[in-house]
Amino acid sequence: MSFLQLAVASGVVALGSMIQGSIGFGVNVVAGPILVLIDPELVPGPALVVAFALTLLVALRERGSTDLGGFRWVFVGRVPGTIGGAFAVAAIPQQGVAIALATVVLIAVLLSIAGWRLRRTPSTLMGAGALSGLMGTISSVGGPPIALLYQDERGSEVRGTLSSIFAVGALFSIVILAIVGEFGWHELRVSLVLLPAVVVGFVVSRWTAAVLDRGFIRPAILALCAVSALAALVRYAF
Repeated sequence: MSFLQLAVASGVVALGSMIQGSIGFGVNVVAGPILVLIDPELVPGPALVVAFALTLLVALRERGSTDLGGFRWVFVGRVPGTIGGAFAVAAIPQQGVAIALATVVLIAVLLSIAGWRLRRTPSTLMGAGALSGLMGTISSVGGPPIALLYQDERGSEVRGTLSSIFAVGALFSIVILAIVGEFGWHELRVSLVLLPAVVVGFVVSRWTAAVLDRGFIRPAILALCAVSALAALVRYAF
């Protein structure tokens, strides 16, 4: 990457890190579409490394608020979803799958705005985990399915639970991508260059999270889910 490309990539990663540190997800909603324009090799591998580093930091900061029961059930579904996503990346065109998943998320957002809620049960948590693993591995954006289930919780619980889930999930996705030959030393070196931007965004998010905790978490989650779904539709449909 040139210096200008690195500066732009670092800027969007810092902004996305601030948003994710405030809400619980979002770094690759903001940064992913721009990173792929800068260099297609930045997604999904390096983008997942960025997400792993950030979610680990946020999970440690909010460790007292994690929903451990939900965490376990999500991973029962996320593991097969991640494996399926990795083989999809390696074997089939991503466009149709990404558009379908983005459409599901957008419909769920509209239903939530209309007052419909999906109750958290082992089945819904496993389903959200499977969708999250599939979306995260294909497009590096796996937050919306799980975030929608936690939209009515306290900000610290949303951030703590989602970050714990995504820290382990991102690491698992990276390992699976490496196994199928889609992540290697080159992607790792590129990832390390972006890590300082992650730290900057994380530090700033301490203050922005406090603002959102004053009753703005649910609107922020719904808005970010809608943006992520629309961004995926635009990216893969056009």
